[in-house]
Amino acid sequence: MLPEYKAQRPEMPADLSVQFDQIVEYLQAAGVCSLCRDGVEADDYIASLARQAERAGMTVVIASADKDFMQLVSPTIGLLNPNDKSNAIWTHVQVREKTGVEPEQIVDWLALMGDAVDNIPGVPGVGPKTAAELMGKFGTVAGLFDRLGEVRPDGLRQRLTAAADAVRRNVEMVRLRDDLPCESSPAECGLRPPDVEQLRELYRRWGFKGMLAALEATSAGHQPVLI
Repeated sequence: MLPEYKAQRPEMPADLSVQFDQIVEYLQAAGVCSLCRDGVEADDYIASLARQAERAGMTVVIASADKDFMQLVSPTIGLLNPNDKSNAIWTHVQVREKTGVEPEQIVDWLALMGDAVDNIPGVPGVGPKTAAELMGKFGTVAGLFDRLGEVRPDGLRQRLTAAADAVRRNVEMVRLRDDLPCESSPAECGLRPPDVEQLRELYRRWGFKGMLAALEATSAGHQPVLI
């Protein structure tokens, strides 16, 4: 939909890309669930698992600083920003305080503004405050464009008219897919007991002497994990 999507980001460092398979090896040995599929963004996997867990009656906390996840907030899905020293779990109250809109309006709010981080252009001159005001009056992007004649001032209306196709495209790009089939159900994603022998082999191979010493010094039921 947008060839320029994330195009401004630098290439992955070569010394990082070769570590991915080993990272997956570690996760498996440590008993941590890991999902990966070609062509699927991690955000969409997270959204799909969160919705599955919600339907199963679970309480969900998504640990991420990514603002896109605000669209998933519900009475049973909260956000924990690792950069927030308060450790508060965000609900719709914090989303509203931060953005001026409700979680169900986040997609349209972001679509109007665009996202410089992902190289998605929005409506020129429309920032968080103006986008929130438009959502407060019109509710949705669809409602906004149905009643475009009510927008004032004229300059804003003209910019919205010119960017209409881009905004509609942005809605599709920003909305997380929450209906993907996942290889593991939420219930199967919990921590499992670690494979001590496999961890020992990995730590020896990688030269993790401190981790290997800690592994040998503790009982099999209380193994340290590499964070």
